Amino acid sequence: MKYTLWMLICLALVYPVPASKDSLCDIQGKFTFNALYKPGDIVLGGIFIAHLRAIPPDMSFRSKPEQWKCEGFDLSVFQRMQAMIFAIEEINKDEALLPNLTLGYRILDNCLNLQMSLRAALKHIGGLEDSASDYSCQGLPPVVAIIGDPVSSHSVAISRVLGLFGIPLVSYSASCSCLSNKQEYPSFFRTIPSDIFQVKVMVEIIKHFGWTWVGAVGSDDDYGRYALLSFNEEVNKFGCIAFSRTFTANEREKMLQIIHTLKQSTAKVIVLFMLKSEATLFLNEIVSQNITGKQWIGSDSLSGFPGFAKNENFKFFGGTIGINAKRGLIPGFENHLLQIQPSMDGNNNLLAQFWETMFGCTFTENNTTYLSSKVCTGKEDILNTKTAYSDVSELRTTYNAYKAVYTLAYALHNLIFCESGKGPFENNACADIKKFQPWQLLHYLKTVSFVTKSGDRVAFDKNGDVLPMYDILNWQRADDGSVITKVVGVFDGSSTIGNELALNEDMMFWNFNHGKVPESVCSRSCPPGTRKATRKGEPVCCFDCIPCADGEISSQVDSIQCLTCSSEFWSNYGRNECVPRETEFLSFEEAMGITLTATALLGASISVAVFAIFLCFRNTPVVKANNSELSFLLLLSLTLCFLCSLCFIGKPTDVTCMLRHVMFGISFVLCISCILVKTIVVIMAFKATLPGNNMMKWFGVSKQRSTVLLFTLLQALICLIWLITSPPAPSKNTKYQNLKIILECDVGSVAGFACLLGYIGFLACLCFLLAFLARNLPDTFNEAKFITFSMLIFCAVWITFIPAYISSPGKYTVAVEVFAILASSFGLLVAIFAPKCYIILFKPEQNTKKALMGRSVK
Repeated sequence: MKYTLWMLICLALVYPVPASKDSLCDIQGKFTFNALYKPGDIVLGGIFIAHLRAIPPDMSFRSKPEQWKCEGFDLSVFQRMQAMIFAIEEINKDEALLPNLTLGYRILDNCLNLQMSLRAALKHIGGLEDSASDYSCQGLPPVVAIIGDPVSSHSVAISRVLGLFGIPLVSYSASCSCLSNKQEYPSFFRTIPSDIFQVKVMVEIIKHFGWTWVGAVGSDDDYGRYALLSFNEEVNKFGCIAFSRTFTANEREKMLQIIHTLKQSTAKVIVLFMLKSEATLFLNEIVSQNITGKQWIGSDSLSGFPGFAKNENFKFFGGTIGINAKRGLIPGFENHLLQIQPSMDGNNNLLAQFWETMFGCTFTENNTTYLSSKVCTGKEDILNTKTAYSDVSELRTTYNAYKAVYTLAYALHNLIFCESGKGPFENNACADIKKFQPWQLLHYLKTVSFVTKSGDRVAFDKNGDVLPMYDILNWQRADDGSVITKVVGVFDGSSTIGNELALNEDMMFWNFNHGKVPESVCSRSCPPGTRKATRKGEPVCCFDCIPCADGEISSQVDSIQCLTCSSEFWSNYGRNECVPRETEFLSFEEAMGITLTATALLGASISVAVFAIFLCFRNTPVVKANNSELSFLLLLSLTLCFLCSLCFIGKPTDVTCMLRHVMFGISFVLCISCILVKTIVVIMAFKATLPGNNMMKWFGVSKQRSTVLLFTLLQALICLIWLITSPPAPSKNTKYQNLKIILECDVGSVAGFACLLGYIGFLACLCFLLAFLARNLPDTFNEAKFITFSMLIFCAVWITFIPAYISSPGKYTVAVEVFAILASSFGLLVAIFAPKCYIILFKPEQNTKKALMGRSVK
């Protein structure tokens, strides 16, 4: 804003209002410039860089300040001035483009200084005359448009004022995205893409190589600040900024702090948004501090100067990636550059300064600051020189300056060929080429569209920006040892989204020991099977990789969280895939299942064999001694006990789950009931032998049957209620083993299962108690002793079963239960029937009534 106000004050000095028609007003301030000038029917202004430093005068104001001075003539940037001149000469030769019209030019040197740029803009607006009158305000203005300024911050200040008067400013190098704001800069156009696009190209390159940890340094001006702001926003969408700093050329301490930060940072990729002046200081300090191992990415203002990596500096900056406007061809331009001749004309003093710099001499007649003892003759052979000035192999900014002139020429062409009565202005009027105003030219400039001789289309969008076309450059050594910018890719903004960037990685040079693409990440990507855990107080790109827990997976790189596998799946060893869990149950096919099945069938077979023996010898005293009917019923129940164990083997189903518990409960109650009744019969039988005791008639065969039936029906009732309310059902147990699904039978109602077992336990304890009390009854064959022993085995098995059942995992739980059934069944079978079978088969002499009724000899 301060520059705008200052410029308005100066404009008032340049354009004073005369008191009368014949009055003249002297210009109160006059600026002298290094310039190039040629008159014409229409004059185009130009603000370019020729010198790289401006020297201010004494500002004590004890006397009128002198003019600013410039030093550091740069041959390479002087080429851009010649591109404007060459374009104008081409246009003047083209009768079809601007017929009967000659373009002139006035090109001023801003010496890379804002004050000089503002003065140059005022000089263009004010004209060459030392006084102003009403007459001088008629016709065309001194310049109808200005080519320049190349520096973004300069263009910002200049275009704010030029926009007030609608004077077009077409820049060939100012790329700050801020200049796309048509509300603030309505008359600004450019033939270089906006930094918005340049940032997009850089971001696409960074994304292409997977760099997520990047540092950025820029000039502390509009160009650098706006570029860094856009760059940081884009990078933060997928990565992180390690540091982002700005400085100016006169802030050495700040620059040193930035370099210290750069040295400490783990970021390998550093992006630079700098003008050549800041870049020179910054990169020289990088060399001074011997900082290597960095991948540099330079913006368009830097990437065109591979000389930074020459000779011994190549180890620091070789392989730098640059982004620059698309290279163009200007036919005949090289010949034009080599035909230049020095001039002593004050309006073209840049020619003499160019000549002095090119040949290291001085014109004694010319007031110049170039110190040399060699005198220029003006006859030096420029054709044999080989400098950056005559190098037309990398025409980028120069090509943009060339295109900028043509945009104005085509705008003038459209203005000239406006069809009367169909014009764009009030009442469909057309502008008069002899006295049009700059704002009228501005209207045509918005709609310019043409194709250059190189085949490049030029047109402006609504923001005054051209279609982005960039070359991706790589600083490499040529065969002769020199450093060149090699085109290794392109960015075409007209391509479809996602296909704008095209890189040839095989052509790229990487300045690292391994010669491969460097890695620039704060933390390496988390592989599948892990998740990212951000570090407290650090950017999101800095994280630790935490392995997924058991049962969780992550199948992608850099997963934020691990996903839990469904109940029937479990994580594999790498935690990157859910795999089906192994199902486990006691199978008939495995060794344990076969063993238990064979044992169960063996037990059942023995029970049947004993049943057959008893059936054959049913009329013998041993069989008839204690209710043979109960013995047969007991053998039948034992057979069922052995067979019910088979329901526990095999894959659980709804039927087998219900059947196993019902059969187990009923068969064992039937078995214990029979033993209990037999025990009661034994006790009553001996009690009945006492005089006057008639107990047996109250507990006859029918009562014995009824008692067994009653006990069994009670268990059947418990099972029925259990099956109706909450029956056992197959279930998948995943609690105890992560990698396996244990197929088992869920008891459904714990209370029902407890009643079933409790009832069996009650009968067993009662039977054991009665048998124990009757163990010492006097008899040669005292069955109570065998019953006591069998019930002791039965209770011992089931008491030890409880801890074994609880501690056994998976299918072994079922195996323990089957073992308990078989062990207790064998215990009953052997303890009760083995002695009887022994007598029947091997001691038939004892299978008599007399032997059984005999008394033991004491």
